[in-house]
Parts: sequence; structure tokens; C-alpha cells
Amino acid sequence: MGAGVLNRDEQVATFDALRSGPAPFLALAPMQDVTDLPFWRLLARHGGPDVYWTEYFRVHSTSTLERWIVKSLDENPTGRPAIAQLIGNDVPALVRAARELQEMPVAAVDLNLGCPAPVVYRKCAGGGLLREPARVDAILGAMRDALTKVRFTVKTRIGFDDPAVFDTFLPIFARHGLDLLTVHGRTVKEMYRTEVHYDYIARAVAALPCPVVANGNVFSPARAAAVLRETGARGLMIGRGCIRNPWLFGQIRDHLGGRAPKLPRGREVLAYVGELYEETCPSMGFQERLQVEKMKKYMNFVGAGVDPQGRFLHGIRRVETRDAFFGVCREFLDHDESMPLVPFVADAGI
Repeated sequence: MGAGVLNRDEQVATFDALRSGPAPFLALAPMQDVTDLPFWRLLARHGGPDVYWTEYFRVHSTSTLERWIVKSLDENPTGRPAIAQLIGNDVPALVRAARELQEMPVAAVDLNLGCPAPVVYRKCAGGGLLREPARVDAILGAMRDALTKVRFTVKTRIGFDDPAVFDTFLPIFARHGLDLLTVHGRTVKEMYRTEVHYDYIARAVAALPCPVVANGNVFSPARAAAVLRETGARGLMIGRGCIRNPWLFGQIRDHLGGRAPKLPRGREVLAYVGELYEETCPSMGFQERLQVEKMKKYMNFVGAGVDPQGRFLHGIRRVETRDAFFGVCREFLDHDESMPLVPFVADAGI
């Protein structure tokens, strides 16, 4: 990874090159309270994606851009393009935020049409907008007109509670000249519980003039290759899989390039957990108990690839101190055996 923050024009040019090929490109999924500046920094040290999505900016009539997300853009340490995601349904507010963001070091502004959290969709934002095609049409038109300096992208699910509505949205997406569409192949109501409907992603690839990125349950190099074959997508977006396995992006590149992916050993995974703990510690107001609780959230993903009996997570969920937390980690990770970090149980992925 190169050092320093790419300026806006450099980011746009790099993103355009990735969109046009020749190799499939890899993107970091936007995840609230996860894909912040410390996590970007950590992923970049382990190979990292080609493009980084931010957490979403919450947009409404009186909103301002969240400072900690802007900091990710201003201090982006990855040497790669960043895409700023917006969530909301107020057209003037979304236009205002998009215009403000396109003056910052970003490659694109992205609209969230997929968040499945009830607190979001009940306000008719994120995935909730998939119940109102006409409203989406109006939002896309206004944002397309506003974004003249950077690219305009959308991340969507395939419907709210019925994937049949996806065919209604495809011509809307095509009409507004999106520069890229990311499709998570589940409905909002399916959350992360079901298998991913990759056939709907393939349908978008066939129907749209813009590049399409496949999202959902990409947890290994072999799965990545299979999803690319099945969908014909221009690239892959990965979320939860890279929390468990920060080497995943590099492993996918190796696999697609005909090279044997490198598997981390237990002590390397243990070192990663240590890095994650230190990187995500707040610079002010640090409280050990709260940091341990935050780490449990990350370990819910890591643990799925540590032991099939679930003993690791059983132990982690009961610790309250840093020493106890790393005691459990050392018990399961202080070894030199290779670890595929593939989930032992069906994993929702993102």
C-alpha cells in the first residue's frame, strides 16, 4: 500500500481504472461501528481491499457530516480510493451532503438502499426505501445531478420482502447512469439468515450498463472465485469475512492469480487480535471494560473460524478484563498451526 492520502482526482482516476478492468476488484463493505479509520489502517497492513467504503453518514433535514467519518476520509492511510456512503430519504438533505462530500478526498458518493436494521428501515431509509420505487427514482435523479466531480454509486438489496421487485428497480438504476451498483443478494427481511441469491446479482450484471459488484457471504478464496463465475460481477464486496480474516483480500488475489493462498498461523491470528485491540482503543476516555466489550463484537466473527465446538466464543463472552480476554485468546491461538479461518458453521457474511 502506498502512503499518504490520495486527492480527489487521484481517487476518481484510480476508481475508474478499477471499474474498467482487467482484474476483478475487491471492496470493503460499509459496516457501522466497524469500518472506521482504525480498521482501515489495520486492513491496509494485511493487504486490504482495492476500495474502502465508509460507515454511512446519517442524513436528514438538520444533519451535519459526522466528524469521525470525515476523519477517515481526511486521514485515509490506505493509499486506495474511499467511497463515502449516505443513508436517508430527504432529497434536499441528501443533495446537500453529496455536494459537500464531493469536495473532499473521495472517489465516489454511495447511496445505501440495503441496510436491514429495523431502526433504519422503519424510517423508510436504507433497505426501507425498496418499498417505494418512485421515491428511489426521485432520490437517484437528484443525486445524479448533484454529483458532477466524483462518481455516483449505489449499494442495494434485491427487495424489501420479495425479490420480485428487483426487476422494477433495474430500469430505474439504468436510467440514472450509476457508475457502479453493489448488490447484496438477499432481501431486507432475510437479513443475513438465508443463502445468498446470486442469480439476482447475475440478473443485474446482464441488465445494467454499469459495473456490478457482488456482495454476500464471500468468506474464502474458493467462494470468491465461485461467486465471480456464477454472477459475472465486476468485483466483490466483503464485510464480515474480513473481520474474521484480514488476510482474505490477499488470499483471493492469490487464488485468482493461480497462486496458493497463504494461511496465517495461530500466533499470527493472535497478533491480529492484539492489533485490533490496540488500534480500536479510544484516544480519550479509555475504559478497559468497555474496550473488552467492543472486542467481543469482533470476536463473534473471528470465533466462527477458531474452533467447531464454540468453546472459544463461550470463554470470550464471559471475560471482563483485558488479561482474561487475552488469556482465552492465547489458549486457542498460541500455536503454529495454519488456520483457514473459514466458518465451521453457516455464516451469514455480508
